[in-house]
Amino acid sequence: MTIKEAKSIASNKIGYIEADILLEYILKVNKQFLVINFDKKIGKNEEKIFYKCLNRLKNGEPIQYIVSKANFMGMEFLVNKDVLIPQPDTEVLVEETLKILDLVKEKNLKILDLCTGSGCIAISLAKYAKNVDIYASDISKKALEVAKENSKNLVNGQVKFIKSNMFNNIKDKFDIIVSNPPYIKSNYIKKLDVQVQNEPKIALDGGEDGLEFYKVIRNNIDNFLNTNGVLLMEIGFDQGKQVQEIFENSQCIKDLANNDRVIIWRK
Repeated sequence: MTIKEAKSIASNKIGYIEADILLEYILKVNKQFLVINFDKKIGKNEEKIFYKCLNRLKNGEPIQYIVSKANFMGMEFLVNKDVLIPQPDTEVLVEETLKILDLVKEKNLKILDLCTGSGCIAISLAKYAKNVDIYASDISKKALEVAKENSKNLVNGQVKFIKSNMFNNIKDKFDIIVSNPPYIKSNYIKKLDVQVQNEPKIALDGGEDGLEFYKVIRNNIDNFLNTNGVLLMEIGFDQGKQVQEIFENSQCIKDLANNDRVIIWRK
């Protein structure tokens, strides 16, 4: 089987972009190689891996878990079944945080990323912000292992990690707290795309109304955010009004699709 034939088979099942990602992973080459060597035959072992991966994709496993990587804010993050796959919508949260940091003249601001998962938010802030001291927490030990590896690979280990169920093990106060907490309604998870259902449920399930973690944050935020500090949170596309009722005098930022995406609250 040639690269051209393999790409044709994969494209019919998973689309052209995903087909390229899969073949780059299996053959350990870049996209340019695939274009130049269209008629090159792939080895029998590689062909076997190719069909095995297609079967995994057919069963709903996200391609990012198969190739162990996902792109976010111009960086390539390690991901596996222990963390949510970073999504473009979450870049809005990072960008809004960077805008706020650009307006602040103080140095060495302390930032906490609550529910860090793969570490994509905290690490992106460490990458693109200056004069910040960044902490990140998560309840999952396995997720923190992934996040620590990403921090080591992408920002020389700048992020400090804390294993904590929300604020339980947080001891300090911060100038900025960011969070992409679980916000899917419990009974709605089974209605999600099968690939999303293969992501860790603990990172998806926001309780019966999807608002459980926003309420936890609101009940504790005053103890962990400095005066004049800022809280930024990602929300579901239809949660803007509800979360703003929890966080009085907050601001709602929309994403590129004009959906509610980020809540900004100032202490």
